[in-house]
Parts: sequence; C-alpha cells; structure tokens
Amino acid sequence: VVVVESGGGLVQPGGSLTLHCILSGDILSITAVSWYRQGLGKQRELVAQANIFTGVTYSDDVKGRFTISRDEARKTTSLQMNTLKPEDTAVYLCNFDVFNLDQRRNDYWGQGIQVSVSS
Repeated sequence: VVVVESGGGLVQPGGSLTLHCILSGDILSITAVSWYRQGLGKQRELVAQANIFTGVTYSDDVKGRFTISRDEARKTTSLQMNTLKPEDTAVYLCNFDVFNLDQRRNDYWGQGIQVSVSS
C-alpha cells in the first residue's frame, strides 16, 4: 500500500490551494481520512478528519476555510484550502486509517507536501 500526495506549492495570502491524496493497493475499507500539518519547529497537528463513526471535524484554526472530502471507491481524499494565511505554511500530510484484507487495522501516511503562504 502506497499513499501519494499532490497539489502543494506557494500561494499568496488570501489565495486557495487544493491538496490531493490517493491510496494505491488493496484494502478492505477506510475508517477515516485525515490531514495533518507540521510547521517549522512546531508539533504535528490534526487539521481535518472525515471519520465514518464521528463525522467531519476541523481544527479551530481552519474551520470555515478548509474543506475535507473523501471518495471511498477511488481511495482518495482532498483538502480544499481557502483564504490562506501565512500561518498556514507547513508540511501537510494525509493519513488513511484502514482495515487491511486480513481485517487488521492499519494506517498509512503520505510523503508530506509543502504549502507556503507568502507575498
């Protein structure tokens, strides 16, 4: 199983970016998809999650600006980011919480992608 992210880059304050993440490989089901970020010198933080049991949640910092989506059949997730601020600058990582074909739970991470917000 491999997870690949795309869509990062440099954007001006107030701009928008969409991050994409796709899981390749055979799995049984997806319990949750999540997006984390880690700024320089900061701890990794959960930004958004779409969980089949608990629904969709966002951190207070991004609520109202970011939107997470998931496609179970395509095994993808996206993070639409609007009204970006310099403090959103970070490496963004996606995570898939899944059940493998052997019915064991596992989670898989993307490689991380840089998002920079600057004028």
